[in-house]
Amino acid sequence: KAMKGYFIRSSRVTPSIYFNPTKGIFDMRGKSSPENPLAFFNYVLESLDSYAESGTASMTANLAFEYFNTSSSKCLYIFIKKLSKIDEMGKKVIVNWYFEDGDEDMKEAGEDLCSFFDMEFNFMEIPEIKVLGEEKQSA
Repeated sequence: KAMKGYFIRSSRVTPSIYFNPTKGIFDMRGKSSPENPLAFFNYVLESLDSYAESGTASMTANLAFEYFNTSSSKCLYIFIKKLSKIDEMGKKVIVNWYFEDGDEDMKEAGEDLCSFFDMEFNFMEIPEIKVLGEEKQSA
């Protein structure tokens, strides 16, 4: 059966996420500093497991962060590790790491995260990171 994709709006402390498994597109952008990032990332990580079993022959992951905290970076590491496993299984995975003009810290953070894995990484400087959809208003 075809896997369903999803869209999660951004909040003040979580990124927007768009996942389209039939097109092989994963897009995460914005800020990530929730108190419990694993709770937020768990759903994403589980969906990658499902994708690994079915999914398309190739996948592009666009990651564009303005900011993430230390605990989110651990989750991102787990996320990229899963992508790398999918890549090793024979599905081609490309990671595009976007960072805002002059944001050397975010560029380096991406290089650090990616240095552990042997897959295709592209680093792209863009004028501004915009989340997908409107930010959801928290009550």
